[in-house]
Amino acid sequence: MRRRHRRGCACALFPKENDMPSTTHEALLMLIRDNLSLLGERRSESFQQVMSSLAGAVVVSGDATETTPVERRADLVVLCKGENGENTLAIIVEVQLSEDPRKLATWLVYLTGVHARYRCPTLLMVVTTSPEVAAWCARPIETGHPGFVLEPLVLGPKQVPVVRDVEEVLARPEMAVLSALMHGKSDAGGAIARSFLGAAHGLVDKLGEDRATQYLDLVLLSLNEETKRTLEVDVKGGYEPQSELLRMVKAQGDAEGSLRTAAEAVLKVLGARGIVVPEDVRARVLGSEDSVELDGWLCRAAVVGDARELFTAT
Repeated sequence: MRRRHRRGCACALFPKENDMPSTTHEALLMLIRDNLSLLGERRSESFQQVMSSLAGAVVVSGDATETTPVERRADLVVLCKGENGENTLAIIVEVQLSEDPRKLATWLVYLTGVHARYRCPTLLMVVTTSPEVAAWCARPIETGHPGFVLEPLVLGPKQVPVVRDVEEVLARPEMAVLSALMHGKSDAGGAIARSFLGAAHGLVDKLGEDRATQYLDLVLLSLNEETKRTLEVDVKGGYEPQSELLRMVKAQGDAEGSLRTAAEAVLKVLGARGIVVPEDVRARVLGSEDSVELDGWLCRAAVVGDARELFTAT
């Protein structure tokens, strides 16, 4: 697969403004956008309902905000329509990569908000790459109202097959990438990657070079280090993404990591000097996106007598 660099726009893949989650989070959403049939992969009555409704489905706004000032926006909402154009089913897709008890209440808001907005049956589907998180997400959410218990549908490693065959990769490339994201760190990662590499030229013909390269990046980045070394893609400093989108995500992730390290250094200096750091000060320091500002705060952290003096111009 020839490596080619192009300037591109990632806006359509990042529905939450000013929010750049992890590569895995965005990759899962991208795959579902590219192939909505992935939502019907799990073999259960509820998922069969999803699969039967997906013909002609479209991605719509995930905004579930009503009159409250707090923004509520789901990762993805897929709206299915009937023959007469009426809304028949709304599917809320949430990518969840770790346990977060706050989401239990948020998912209820999403469900009721989307149901009110599109006025049709509404399902919540949580996508995760972790078996442990999948089990946590699947637990019933008690609302306290008689008969109102939310049981999220979960699409996780147990529901996604291991794709090992070149022909299957060519037939279902999005499923192959999803398989890598779900199983790449396991012993099956090598087989998945080899099948994808074997299909690389065919994928370029089918998808175009940019999308095929992007998918290959995701497969290779999903592997554990031992498998990468076996496949001889573990170069010095780690595998570098070749597609424009993943280079953008990685670059922003690196920048955010540097800012976080600088912010934590400011707080550590204050802590080492025995200075109490109020929550509002901590939040402001950790929320800074200005490296010059953080450098200045780090210098002042060594001399100030009160944490709020960090922000006092000298």
